[in-house]
Amino acid sequence: MGFKRIYILILVIGIIIISIYFLNQNGVGKNLSQKVLNISPRISSEEKSMRYELAKEITTPDGFINTADKSITISEFIGKKVILVDFWTYSCINCQRTTPYLNSWYEKYQDDGLVIIGIHTPEFEFEKNYNNVKVAVEKFGIKFPVVLDNDYSTWIAYKNRYWPRKYLIDIDGYIIYDHIGEGAYEETEMKIQEALQERMLVLNKGGNIEESLTKDNSVRIGHSSPETYFGSDRNDLFINGKSNITGKQNNLQIPSQINLNSLYLGGDWDIQEEFAENKSQDASIVYRYEAQSVFFVAKADSEITIEVFIDGKPLGKEMGEDIVKTFDGKTILKIKEPRLYKIIQHNQSEGHILEMKIMNPGLQAFTFTFG
Repeated sequence: MGFKRIYILILVIGIIIISIYFLNQNGVGKNLSQKVLNISPRISSEEKSMRYELAKEITTPDGFINTADKSITISEFIGKKVILVDFWTYSCINCQRTTPYLNSWYEKYQDDGLVIIGIHTPEFEFEKNYNNVKVAVEKFGIKFPVVLDNDYSTWIAYKNRYWPRKYLIDIDGYIIYDHIGEGAYEETEMKIQEALQERMLVLNKGGNIEESLTKDNSVRIGHSSPETYFGSDRNDLFINGKSNITGKQNNLQIPSQINLNSLYLGGDWDIQEEFAENKSQDASIVYRYEAQSVFFVAKADSEITIEVFIDGKPLGKEMGEDIVKTFDGKTILKIKEPRLYKIIQHNQSEGHILEMKIMNPGLQAFTFTFG
């Protein structure tokens, strides 16, 4: 019995020694080194200067939101933070669909050194109003700083031409990545993670950057009609009147044949550079579209009621969130505050004729956008 016990003891000791050996060769130590190797090697400032441009500063800001009433600059974060600059404007549907991803990244990475700065460069005059922007920021749940760029000076400094557009600035102040429009959310987030990992190395900080990615919910099915403007500056698709002409156009008639992607106005209208305003009761807007979603940017000094039809009938299950169905079956859109209104939401891209009957004068129509 004593011999067997000694044999078992020797066997156990041998197993322990072999296990320790393999752990040293393939276990914890190797995993740690692999974790370090997953971080891209840091390139020198000289190499960065040949690959990338330096970030531009915010210029002549017209107001700040979510900054505790203090002004902010980009330069104050260089050497300390990773900065994501997002050019947007609040009535832009593409910007609105991007905002949830920005909110998610800010919440997830702000403690790891990410700063997001929304540069609000307005497309329309009403988007220059500080209170309008503030209301939109609150509505969209934006917690990161927003800077008003009413004179386009920061937009011009970045040579930007698009809403939305994101610029990622690393800890050394270089623009290492940018993306135009919606989409590429996983790619953008991975670039953010890489920049934050580099920041950890530079500042000799411990910890790990969360590697999970925000779920991409941006799937849309089928083709979309083009953005269509009502104002004379860009109303090339206005068919039954005089396009690109400012002034009053009265007694406009809706033809029996409605062409795809063409804007028709009925009644009396005053066409201004940014918008068209109806001057008669029972004026109308007609548009044959092909899209999954239809959005309408508009405003009014006093509330305007619009009855909305699709192919000559009240809306059904495709009603957008701003449409209300009355007790007698009508589908109604009420316009007052200057913003984007969500009219139609199909499950996929479909072709239909949209008709809007405006009950009283004073609607200022800016644009249809489609998704």
